[in-house]
Amino acid sequence: MVLDALDRIEYVNPATETLLGISGVLLIGSSAGQMFEQSPELLGAIRTARLQQETVIEYEIDVAANGHPPIRLGCSISPQEIPADSLLIEMRAVDPHLRIARLEQARMQQEANRELLRNLAHEIKNPLGGIRGAAQLLEHELPRESLREYTQVIIKESDRLQSLLERLLTPHRTPRFGAVNIHEVLERVRSLVLAETPSVTLRRDYDISLPEIRADVEQLIQATLNIARNAFQAMHGQGTVIFKTRVARQSTLESRRHQLGMRIDIIDDGPGIPDEIRGQIFYPLVSGREGGSGLGLAVAQTLVAQNHGTIDCESHPGHTVFSIFLPLPS
Repeated sequence: MVLDALDRIEYVNPATETLLGISGVLLIGSSAGQMFEQSPELLGAIRTARLQQETVIEYEIDVAANGHPPIRLGCSISPQEIPADSLLIEMRAVDPHLRIARLEQARMQQEANRELLRNLAHEIKNPLGGIRGAAQLLEHELPRESLREYTQVIIKESDRLQSLLERLLTPHRTPRFGAVNIHEVLERVRSLVLAETPSVTLRRDYDISLPEIRADVEQLIQATLNIARNAFQAMHGQGTVIFKTRVARQSTLESRRHQLGMRIDIIDDGPGIPDEIRGQIFYPLVSGREGGSGLGLAVAQTLVAQNHGTIDCESHPGHTVFSIFLPLPS
């Protein structure tokens, strides 16, 4: 679908007519604002694409055209130079069964990987403690200070590995559920990441009508912080991150369909996730950053799952979105 400079529908292809269930005769020439007046997410994305003059991607939104029942779509809205000030809207149907199967398969694979790593971590902890203890004893017996530098290397590296193991094992405490305002969580995370990387711009796009949810506030802070830190680090101190909250309709969480959910998007304009690891980014010890531990996203996914939610990701160069979906109280 193509919109002109005044957001009138200028062109639709046959696939659009089929997808929306409306003839092109009715669509062409009509105002997008009127045709999609019951689709605020689509209209909001159109406004954003115009204001920012950049492609806006919505992965799952409800689109109701001209009073027809809403359908679940993914869409991409891109400014075009020819015709001047026009917008190209590409739409695709979202198959809920395929998405459920994909999320479930990924969840099972990641849980199997985490279980393997937890068992491995337990096996490593005891000999690691012995290595550290032996290095401390050896340090007291060495005659020269220069030789003690080597024992300090052993001790420090043992401590680093111990910290890594603790991070592998800690996400599994029982959540402490209470009333949580998601925007207070995001504001806490915002203050932390801006203190670490003040050169990155962080914008907020909040739906302040969202109600409180039942969740573990500390776990949500940690999960969101891990994702936000990844975004900031990916941009090497330059770029823009957006915190966005919306109502998510007809969300599938833990293989259950929820009529209403909450969606938290963390969007960055960094280089994107490398193709070779895109399918494994939630696996422990997988990292696209030199020196990264590969635990941040794995821990974030575990913490979100303990709060009955899911994380999804879509990425291409210049636009990466991590979406956290959480149930809203019924």
